[in-house]
Amino acid sequence: MIITDLLERNASEFPKDTALVEINPLKKPEKYVTWKEYSLIEPSKATEYRREINWEEFNKSSNRFANMLLSKGVKKKDKVAILLMNSLEWLPIYFGILKTGALAVPLNYRYTQDEIKYCLELAECSILVFGFEFIGRIESIFDTLTNIKHIIYVGEDTPSFAESYDEYINLYTSRKPNIELNEDDDAAIYFSSGTTGFPKAILHTHKALINSAITEQNHHSQTKNDCFLCIPPLYHTGAKMHWFGSLYSGSKAVLLRGVKPEWILETVSLEKCTIVWLLVPWVQDILDALERGELKLEDYEIKQWRLMHVGAQPVPPSLIHRWLKVFPTHEYDTNYGLSESIGPGCVHLGVENINKVGSIGKAGFNWETKIVDENHNEINEPNKVGELAVKGPGVMKCYYNNEKATKEILDGDWLYTGDMAKYDKDYFIYLVDRKKDVIISGGENLYPVQIEDFLRTNNKVKDVAVIGIPDKRLGEATLAIISLKENIEMTEDEVNNFCLALPRYKRPRKIIFADVPRNPTGKIEKPKLRMMYSTLNLVEEQTTA
Repeated sequence: MIITDLLERNASEFPKDTALVEINPLKKPEKYVTWKEYSLIEPSKATEYRREINWEEFNKSSNRFANMLLSKGVKKKDKVAILLMNSLEWLPIYFGILKTGALAVPLNYRYTQDEIKYCLELAECSILVFGFEFIGRIESIFDTLTNIKHIIYVGEDTPSFAESYDEYINLYTSRKPNIELNEDDDAAIYFSSGTTGFPKAILHTHKALINSAITEQNHHSQTKNDCFLCIPPLYHTGAKMHWFGSLYSGSKAVLLRGVKPEWILETVSLEKCTIVWLLVPWVQDILDALERGELKLEDYEIKQWRLMHVGAQPVPPSLIHRWLKVFPTHEYDTNYGLSESIGPGCVHLGVENINKVGSIGKAGFNWETKIVDENHNEINEPNKVGELAVKGPGVMKCYYNNEKATKEILDGDWLYTGDMAKYDKDYFIYLVDRKKDVIISGGENLYPVQIEDFLRTNNKVKDVAVIGIPDKRLGEATLAIISLKENIEMTEDEVNNFCLALPRYKRPRKIIFADVPRNPTGKIEKPKLRMMYSTLNLVEEQTTA
């Protein structure tokens, strides 16, 4: 079985049942005040705020897009990139690509034009599908994308350099393409990166995708009656693979385009959501809004909400204890994974282990784990720190076109995560630190070298180091330690203004002017810096996203 078989099954068994709902709060009708008044919305206005498709429509749309791609010469093992915000079109396009035998290549919507170009070239993409939000970025590079044969635009008013998805999609048959596929075929390329800058291309097979669906459903027991609220972007393996539990069970899922606490609670109420995956900042925001009295639980219908789970970054135990005081009937789970392990699930806590909050849990369904020393010898004693390694059906095939990097992380069937961990006496796993210097802020990876390189372009800066420091809301926040040139003065405001050229999520949240320590070989001593500034507290306005 492959992942597209599940879509075909759902279209056959539950054709008229809702598969996906898209909620866009920014298009909320003026008459819509709370979820209770949704029935008062005029139908024409409601369709802008809320759209949905059933399983039959979902499958037919994916087949049409597959046939559109085939008409443009796409063949097995070609690569098709997706650069879209969450929408009803995203997943049918993804599955349409898979049905042709081509590889789906989701792109982070925060990428700059240079990063987009780099990823398209690294993955050897021949087709790019993109949306309205990215017109400017694609327009600036489209004539340099020598490998791209077709650029397909999803939305109104198609740019002159692109072809229209909306105008032509219904001209193609909704019959399933006759393409033979099996579990060992390549299916998708996702992107990750360490501290050295641009992302690596992670190659996964159909086996990894289908097993991620099986693992997810095993962990969270999705049934046909569940409804999953998906807020994170679908380019992220976490969002996609958690949604695979809905695909596996044939249940409804809701794509919410926004993270405000009132939007989350309104959508849970309106759509009768039973499972919600949140990132740490969103958990924090909901609790803070409730404590300030800005939101009141009695204004919402949330009794059906049974499971809240968190992942993508370290989870403070105190935050979960706080959540469970407000939502005492909720089950709670945390999920650990990497894009190299097809996202969440290789380790998970389990709803039955609430007494172990703070741990990432044990090996997930169909997975194995071990902690090893620097020579890859297994460590079995509690509280001894080593590197976490995982083994299972979701381990990547390789870093595409990067044999050297592949050998650094794969040893036989084992994937070495770069995360330092330890066991407790019951052999639950606790993360301790990361070997790499990636900063995880609000569930997103930030790459210090890129920020450092940018800051060094300022003619007042002699040296700079960027590290992550603990942050109550984001998990980690970026701290820039800047060493100035001799007899030069600079203020924090000057640095902040200079950093306006960076995407907002890459801007340092705190600036310190100090010497940057380097070892005898010239490398920045980041462990030393993290120790020096580990107790630094950010002021409230600096931790507000």
